[in-house]
Amino acid sequence: MTTPDDAGLRLEHDGAIARITLDRPAQHNALRAEEVAAFRRYLDDVETRDGTRVLVLTGAGDRTFCSGASLDQMERGEMSGAIFETVTDRLARLRIPTICALNGDAYGGGAELALCCDFRVGPADMHLSVPAARLGVCYPVGGLGRYVRRLGLGAASRILLANEELGGDELYRIGFLTHLADRDRVCREADALAARLAALAPLAVQGMKRIMLQASESSLDAEEAERLIARAAGSEDVREGLRAARERRNPDFRGR
Repeated sequence: MTTPDDAGLRLEHDGAIARITLDRPAQHNALRAEEVAAFRRYLDDVETRDGTRVLVLTGAGDRTFCSGASLDQMERGEMSGAIFETVTDRLARLRIPTICALNGDAYGGGAELALCCDFRVGPADMHLSVPAARLGVCYPVGGLGRYVRRLGLGAASRILLANEELGGDELYRIGFLTHLADRDRVCREADALAARLAALAPLAVQGMKRIMLQASESSLDAEEAERLIARAAGSEDVREGLRAARERRNPDFRGR
């Protein structure tokens, strides 16, 4: 099922897998303020829809995944780092696992959108750069912290301070890309990963994602972590998983 919107995004639901496509290829899928607002609505829809277990994020076209915030709107004061951060922060904290299928290059805030996902599939011939320093912009605190936590200070400095342009092989080496694929196979590899995640026990996957995110931010809530672990341990899913292992069949997890 596809959800239409006047803004340049599309939301599709296919069973347990949701897909958001940035759909302004002629503008390198840059996000205007209206796209940011639609994106947040779509994330709310994905998170609250029963049965949705995985989100895939990608861009339309074959040149650019996303070039970040609309520079035209930034010049007019209609877009800002603070506005853009409302969607990156929301995406990074989505309850279900997320996959970015990088159909092309990533620039500026587009690189951070990808970094907010749990997995990033991209081709060796892609390029990434974040020109904040070249534009005179000091990157927002949330984004700076995310780069350092997920890539380390050295890699974050190369991308943000030195404004280096990195190719796909180097992005894979530093951990920005979690999966490297031929350009014509990126979406298929992302879909295969999504299907694998969707088949796993959702209470366990979502619980581990939340605990790992908190641990990476040095904000671990030990009591909440114990509740999430206990919830999975006492679920029908764990009993189904054990039965399936004993019977040598694929489990049928229901998320309860």
